[in-house]
Amino acid sequence: MSSIQIAPLSDTSAIRAALSAMLIETVANGGSVSFMHPLAAEDANDFWQDSLQAAGRGERIVLGALDGGEVIATVTLQLKLPPNQPHRAEIAKMMTRVSHRKRGIATALLRFAESLALQQGRTMLVLDTAVDGGASALYESLGFQLSGIIPDYALKPHGGLTGTKIYWKRLSATG
Repeated sequence: MSSIQIAPLSDTSAIRAALSAMLIETVANGGSVSFMHPLAAEDANDFWQDSLQAAGRGERIVLGALDGGEVIATVTLQLKLPPNQPHRAEIAKMMTRVSHRKRGIATALLRFAESLALQQGRTMLVLDTAVDGGASALYESLGFQLSGIIPDYALKPHGGLTGTKIYWKRLSATG
């Protein structure tokens, strides 16, 4: 983990290509991240181009974990929310390359996202994760609280419905 660096990502063709490959891999492996399998490279690229352009406008922060310059994990901190929610941010699109899972990279990314949220004046984080194959254990280990489960929330990438678990976490400067 010592050679892993975490940083906000910018919209370049190389970054989009790396994020697109990770998104396609995640969906192919059953990750419930809003897309169906098979995911076309063009659709993945378009998604990341839109997301990174939103980051360029300050609407979100797309973080990457890099191993020797290669993007091997990502998480997005969504900041553009309605005017009555300036204290809140959403965690989205948490993904780690299959080759780099179970090494603490997602934990490091989420902790970094939390510190950035605080820097942005956000004291409440929310997220959702699939009931089937989601990252509930990770989120709970980091102090996220389960609010509830919505059944049949979305299609799984290979078909069939899955519920989603809704989580929240209050942040403070003292941890």
